[in-house]
Amino acid sequence: MLPVIANRKRFKDLSEQEIIALAISSEEDDARIYRQYAEHLRADFPDSAKIFEGMAEEEDGHREALISLHKRRFGDVIPLIRREHVSGYYARNPVWLVENLGLERIREETHAMEKGAESFYLKAAERTQDADTRALLGRLAAAEAGHDRRASELEGEHLDDETRSEEEKTAHRQFVLTWVQPGLAGLMDGSVSTLAPIFATAFATQNTHTTFLVGLAASVGAGISMGFTEAASDDGELSGRGSPFKRGLASGVMTTLGGLGHALPYLIPHFWTATIIAMVVVFVELWTIAWIQKKYMNTPFMRAAFQVVFGGALVFAAGVLIGGG
Repeated sequence: MLPVIANRKRFKDLSEQEIIALAISSEEDDARIYRQYAEHLRADFPDSAKIFEGMAEEEDGHREALISLHKRRFGDVIPLIRREHVSGYYARNPVWLVENLGLERIREETHAMEKGAESFYLKAAERTQDADTRALLGRLAAAEAGHDRRASELEGEHLDDETRSEEEKTAHRQFVLTWVQPGLAGLMDGSVSTLAPIFATAFATQNTHTTFLVGLAASVGAGISMGFTEAASDDGELSGRGSPFKRGLASGVMTTLGGLGHALPYLIPHFWTATIIAMVVVFVELWTIAWIQKKYMNTPFMRAAFQVVFGGALVFAAGVLIGGG
């Protein structure tokens, strides 16, 4: 058995005092998480931030009620027990992970948090014989179940249709600036700039293994270069383009994928089979870039297609001519 799991207590082995202590620490953690969400959202989504502040205040009220109950039943000293000390207890995703995925992901995580807390209080109420404790735990379970309703009430207070529309536009704009633009630039660079070296090598050597190694080196090298360049070019503070790490990651990964797309077919030993498949992949890549430009950058599709496909065709032709010569 893994040491981490072996050192955890099972929920059924907890005493009533430990269950209440666990509930206290959990409410404290949840309030802290909601406040972190509020702080993270405050700059771009101030009205949604108010919703999470209101939910944090509710968790504070739950914690105070639990502390009062513990004092009446067990005294002032609350055992130190947290969710990571209990086997099978509902977990929380790291706040940094959820924050990175945006406003809607935070709202989904909040719903999961409430459902987990409701389930905990229902099970905890079954374990206690004290009438006051059972009543409080039942009320808290009902409160957690009603958080969706309360969240809707808070949204009604702070988010009218116009505000929600503006927040959705802001979230979309931030997504485009942080992920789509750098990723698209990387995909274009990886797909187009590697065409010449890969196809020049292919037609010069007609050796699929050598062509694949050149394509792999070109793709990975371009990905590393683009990633570092994007991350170093703008810290995002003034431009509002978001984390340089996220932008560098998007640019680097998409650059590498763009080059690997037409390098991988050269794992096939037969030269012309690999080359024809690579050409088909290039065609798909270029039209995909045009589609992304239309969807996220509002570029007319035919104009985007002409620019990307024409440019790609020129680079491809240069590679073939150089390699064939």
